Amino acid sequence: MTTDFLFDGPEDARITLLLAHGAGAPMDSPWMANAARLLAAKGLRVARFEFGYMAGRRTEAGSKPPPRAEKVMPEFIAAVDDLGPTNGPLIIGGKSMGGRVASMVADPLFAAKRIAGLLCLGYPFHPPAKPDQLRTKHLIALQTPALIVQGTRDPFGVPDEVATYGLPANIEVKFLEDGDHDLKPRKAISGFSAADHMNTMVETIEAWIGRITP
Repeated sequence: MTTDFLFDGPEDARITLLLAHGAGAPMDSPWMANAARLLAAKGLRVARFEFGYMAGRRTEAGSKPPPRAEKVMPEFIAAVDDLGPTNGPLIIGGKSMGGRVASMVADPLFAAKRIAGLLCLGYPFHPPAKPDQLRTKHLIALQTPALIVQGTRDPFGVPDEVATYGLPANIEVKFLEDGDHDLKPRKAISGFSAADHMNTMVETIEAWIGRITP
């Protein structure tokens, strides 16, 4: 079974981003669509895809809960294979679970010079209200250049927690003030709008790409 993609941005873009969705929302969710549109406006090629359980929700098979992240690692690798050669460097990642799965397959792809980096948008460092159930062991040894964009009130990992994880220097973390797991702030409290944070996210990604793919 081949991977179905949604594409945004110029076909001849120098950089391609391959992004997977979060655990509960599909590749064409409003959040994913908006992120892809904003990234494409910067001249990036964005390819979105779905894991099988999510694609199955569009069929008579109906809704199935998300499997363990380890179970869908082969699907992410298959998506890289099905995407085929890109015009220039390829960066993999995604929203929440999608970024986590990308982080779990990144190093072999990076070592093989198939990808240039890893992008995680709202990384699920631990389940909400379960800060001891960390999903960081593989990150400590990660060799791939990585960027994590995280809200400061994300229940999956706040700054004080992340500071204790001992992440390596090749993982950059950008915190957005008062952002939740969708990076959305409370404007009355923070002074920032959701659009402000999405734009900052895209500008941060653009600058980071410039550093890792000179």
